[in-house]
Amino acid sequence: MSEIDRGQYLIAEEPYYRAVGNEVEMYEAAYAARMPVMLKGPTGCGKSRFVEHMAWRLGKPLITVACNEDMTASDLVGRFLLDINGTKWQDGPLTVAARIGAICYLDEVVEARQDTTVVIHPLTDHRRNLPLEKKGELVQAHPDFQLVISYNPGYQSLMKDLKQSTKQRFGALDFDYPTAEIETEIVAHEGGVDRATAEKLVQVAQRSRNLKGHGLDEGMSTRLLVYAAQLIGKGIDPQPACRMALVRPLTDDPDMRDTLDAAVNTYF
Repeated sequence: MSEIDRGQYLIAEEPYYRAVGNEVEMYEAAYAARMPVMLKGPTGCGKSRFVEHMAWRLGKPLITVACNEDMTASDLVGRFLLDINGTKWQDGPLTVAARIGAICYLDEVVEARQDTTVVIHPLTDHRRNLPLEKKGELVQAHPDFQLVISYNPGYQSLMKDLKQSTKQRFGALDFDYPTAEIETEIVAHEGGVDRATAEKLVQVAQRSRNLKGHGLDEGMSTRLLVYAAQLIGKGIDPQPACRMALVRPLTDDPDMRDTLDAAVNTYF
């Protein structure tokens, strides 16, 4: 692989990320040790943005894979494809990352089948290699390679969880929604609204998060607050903006919608 190939995975501009604790320093130390890292936290709380920010900060390429239940080991590692000359091998994203020394980020890794996640094991211990069994090749990971995975523990069931044999290959960082003050700062910056509007959006979100387990699977994420702020910034009145960006995506239950709409009306 040439430097041109590596360059296409580099992040050109700094992704905005507001640290809430010592997660930046902890990740930098983990990367220096090439420790595989697991990010755990609710949806839309900044896990993916954090990985993008750290890849930019470290000047390393980033290859992101959105995991799903249909994903096979071949989707990660690679497969033979037919072309005009017969068959040719095409590396999957995990193999590309191992070859070029990228950070490989497997987002929502528990969505993938357990037999698929087993292929990451040799890359997450002292071996740091990836066997391509169909091709008969052993890829030794580039010195810069690191594996990062994320998932939302709140959604996990006994059927959808990582095996202990996988979990214990990673260092873990817990993520959650930030404090009201920091979240207000994030929403104002990312949504392009004044602080007072951002503050009200955060208060609405906190009301919804108190309902988690009482009719809601999840409260409003920071990501949804940014969406609402962006609509308001485009001239949409706050109430319909909140209904579209905060309430309607969250639930179809009429009573719960009324409750959340009432919370919106309280602040706007």
